Amino acid sequence: MKKVLVIAEAGVNHNGELETAKKLAMAAKNSGADIVKFQTAKPELLVTDAAPMAEYQKENVKSAMSQKEMLEGLLLTYGEYAELSDYCREIDIRFLSTPFDTDSIDFLAGIGCTMWKIPSGEITNYPYLIKIANRHQPVILSTGMSTLEEVEAAVQLLKSGGAGEITLMHCTTEYPAPYADVNLNAMVTLRKHFGCPVGYSDHTQGTEVPIAAVGMGASVIEKHFTLDRDMEGPDHKASLEPSELRNMVMSIRNIETAFGDGIKKPTAGEIPNLAVARKSIVAKCGIKKGETFTESNLTTKRPGNGINPMRWNEIMGMTADRDYETDEMIQV
Repeated sequence: MKKVLVIAEAGVNHNGELETAKKLAMAAKNSGADIVKFQTAKPELLVTDAAPMAEYQKENVKSAMSQKEMLEGLLLTYGEYAELSDYCREIDIRFLSTPFDTDSIDFLAGIGCTMWKIPSGEITNYPYLIKIANRHQPVILSTGMSTLEEVEAAVQLLKSGGAGEITLMHCTTEYPAPYADVNLNAMVTLRKHFGCPVGYSDHTQGTEVPIAAVGMGASVIEKHFTLDRDMEGPDHKASLEPSELRNMVMSIRNIETAFGDGIKKPTAGEIPNLAVARKSIVAKCGIKKGETFTESNLTTKRPGNGINPMRWNEIMGMTADRDYETDEMIQV
């Protein structure tokens, strides 16, 4: 199968500190992830002054403030994102950042981004979708909170605007997402309905669900991670720590290997075990030359390097051309 693209979602788990963002990039690199992803926005273009925080944000931030005030303390400057992109290039991991406003699309294009990750919240944002489509580059579209009809409208808009290959990410926009709300089968529905690559953006705690998604055909996996879940901030609690991210990536790579080529045949490692595990037709008791082979004097036992028991009916009724001792392999 095609290699699964693993996106380590750092998001805003750097808490607005460039050096922490660089440490996250290195942790993603060391985990074996293909991409480290951040989030780029200008708070004044993203939210109104009155926009409230989400309930999970209120719980995790533990401070009374507006969403805008929270974001002002979490986001890097454009200059810092540019430096971060250069750093990712230096350590050889692909930099990606989700733009949350149209100015940020222009900025990210200007520093060399050639792939676009659209978050679930922008799936109904017409001018935003058109601007990304007009880049004519690959798009990964998260579909949390969406109906199939809303996904259809966004996909058609992206295609009409000239977007490159579109990958649809099933997602449950809850932090953390309960297992009962994950509905991984919806990812399969997206693949069948749109006939395009699909993936899974995970907000559950742990790694079981993204690993299962790979088994169900996900070509992209996105997972939040942090340096430390005890850090202050809205997303740390629903994120993996570096060792957990590394284990998830290893599990995904193991699954990729295990998929194989789909041809049902003995492997090179199985062939030596054929004789050990299978059986042959042998004498159940002593048999004299000239006796007829019957179920009374034949049986099947290991090893399997004699006559295949699937020839049982063929052997029945034949005549022994020599004497056989108990457990001796029959020859015809």
